[in-house]
Amino acid sequence: MPRHDYSWNTVSYAFLNRYPNPFATHVLSADTIDHRLDAETGELHITRLLRKTNSIPRWARGIMRGNYAYILEDVVVDRDGGMLVSKTRNITHTRLLKVEEKQTLVADPHNANNTLCKNETSIVSNIGYGLNSRIENFSLSRFSENLNKSRKGMLYVLDLAQRKGLFRQRLLAEQRPEA
Repeated sequence: MPRHDYSWNTVSYAFLNRYPNPFATHVLSADTIDHRLDAETGELHITRLLRKTNSIPRWARGIMRGNYAYILEDVVVDRDGGMLVSKTRNITHTRLLKVEEKQTLVADPHNANNTLCKNETSIVSNIGYGLNSRIENFSLSRFSENLNKSRKGMLYVLDLAQRKGLFRQRLLAEQRPEA
């Protein structure tokens, strides 16, 4: 399982603050539309709306209207359990293609300075006309390229925050005894 060489607190903080970054220029905006703390479980639930853009392949220009898409992201942060689960799905262009992604960040039980990462993705086209596999293959290729950029973006955000001392400040604040 892939991992980040940072603690779960650090990686989860960076994940929630990953936009903007120079490796995600296709992400135009990330807006929080809802958040709540579950009093029973202590889990933080966040819903965000992402607006993304990408170039449209020539063969798809007649099918798609506009080169932007809206993505709904639901995040559950279980601080006590050391787990963050993010589920995203497109809410535009769904007749053409449905993309669902699940990212799980878990504190490494063997090393507190590492975070384990798992990505799961489903890409399905039901447009018909003999285009399903062509659309799915193209989208999988594009998704793989963007996943690589996403990883670079996370490393950028982790490095930037570390250089600016943001994590050290957070750790000091967490360690202060309550008055």
